[in-house]
Amino acid sequence: MGRSTFEGPILSGDQRFGAQRDVGAALLTQTCFLDFSKTTAGTAGYSGASTVFVSPNNIPNNVGTIWTPQSGSYNTNGPTVATAPTADATGTIYRGAVFLLPQASNIQNIFVDYIAQPTDGSSNTASQVNVFISNQFVTSSTGAAYASVAALGTSVARTTATYTATQYANAQSTLQDVQNIQPGQQPTWFSQVVATFQILGSSLGAPVSGKLAVTLQYAQSDQNIGNSSTYPYGNFD
Repeated sequence: MGRSTFEGPILSGDQRFGAQRDVGAALLTQTCFLDFSKTTAGTAGYSGASTVFVSPNNIPNNVGTIWTPQSGSYNTNGPTVATAPTADATGTIYRGAVFLLPQASNIQNIFVDYIAQPTDGSSNTASQVNVFISNQFVTSSTGAAYASVAALGTSVARTTATYTATQYANAQSTLQDVQNIQPGQQPTWFSQVVATFQILGSSLGAPVSGKLAVTLQYAQSDQNIGNSSTYPYGNFD
């Protein structure tokens, strides 16, 4: 099986130029699958730990870095690591995933899958899972920059995110959050999307079983599209 990795955006269509141009952007996907029985970094389904979220784009899952959003402001020292997620406490557990998307991507869909109920080593089970989709770790829906997800109960289900007006605008063009500085080069930027699972349950401790997943579907925006007077629609395509 072959694999190609390259810089986008990915555009496809029959007519590259002219009034009949029908080129469109490809829909891309990143998924994080958390299996709470997997607690070793670098293994499939690794679910993180207290104060540790995962990076699903390092295959298999590995320890993720949450960056402090920069709001597009240039920092000569590079991005800074954010404060770690809230530590586990009896009854409230935080787990999550850190996605990096090309800056100004268009998020089309966010799906959250409740696959198996989180359970700790004393057989205490989760009664509710809240999901916050933001550009950083947040502990309530008021800080969810990208989307809101209805609380998950105890049954297997797929839930689709919903959006306020502000969240919708952010999802249509993801925020310029994290700069990538390489020696001798101009900084490039990424959008950070953090999916936080707030797992609640009476007397619940760190889960040792259970499965959750979150999927982002997005298209990378063409930052060079311009308009008919400033963009020649030449071999930049």
